[in-house]
Amino acid sequence: PQQRSVRARGADLRYNMQISLAEAYEGRNPQIRVPTSVTCEQFSGSGAKAGTAPVTCRTCGGAGKDSASQGIYTIERPCPACEGRGEIIEDPFADCDSAGRVMRERTLSVTIPVGVEDGTRIRLAGEGEAGLRGGPPGDLYIFLAIKPHEFFQRDGADLFCRVPISMTTAALGGQIEVPTIDGGRSRVKIPEGSESGRQFRLKGKGMPVLRSKQQGDLYIQVEIETPKNLTRKQRELLQEFEEESNAQTSPESAGFFARVKEFFDGIGE
Repeated sequence: PQQRSVRARGADLRYNMQISLAEAYEGRNPQIRVPTSVTCEQFSGSGAKAGTAPVTCRTCGGAGKDSASQGIYTIERPCPACEGRGEIIEDPFADCDSAGRVMRERTLSVTIPVGVEDGTRIRLAGEGEAGLRGGPPGDLYIFLAIKPHEFFQRDGADLFCRVPISMTTAALGGQIEVPTIDGGRSRVKIPEGSESGRQFRLKGKGMPVLRSKQQGDLYIQVEIETPKNLTRKQRELLQEFEEESNAQTSPESAGFFARVKEFFDGIGE
């Protein structure tokens, strides 16, 4: 019978890595330590002690399987003596398993490209588990997760930043200074009479597009903050402002309540 091959490819391994949004923006080359099985140097992966070699299994004659007849049927199963390998290691090497592998911790360098996205998988060919009895190694897959950022939310290559502004800045206009993902600062001009939810686009201030020279944008969305913990003087000034207000000062509010009045008047009629 033909001898069954005892070499088998090693298993693929998974390594979960978490990086910051800034690291995804810049790219990086970190080193990781991966505990995994590697081919034992003492016997080149055969599983036998130096100076010896595996022998053909006498039970199956190297076929790696055992056959049994039941009536008109023949049932095959892995040879119980050699566990389907076709060979038996009579004098195994003590420092490793009979598969010719030993546990080691390896240091590997990983290249994280600029603009990488959450969930990206990076393959390191041949860096997985060692093969069975000198077989080819598996691969190592790096799965990337990007940590939430303090200021920015990401949508593809674009970034979004919610910025609270005061009621007076929204009403009178002004300038605000916002952070950018590259560690810099940008000034945004707030026009007079800006409303909550208004967005301002900073072109080219977003994330790099993976494997491209393109750059996303940064969108600043302003949210008007309602004044709290007012002093007596501030309360008096706001009350005076309210008394001086009219339909032109708050056109949307005045228009809404005018429609509400018409609605109730129609019900009364």
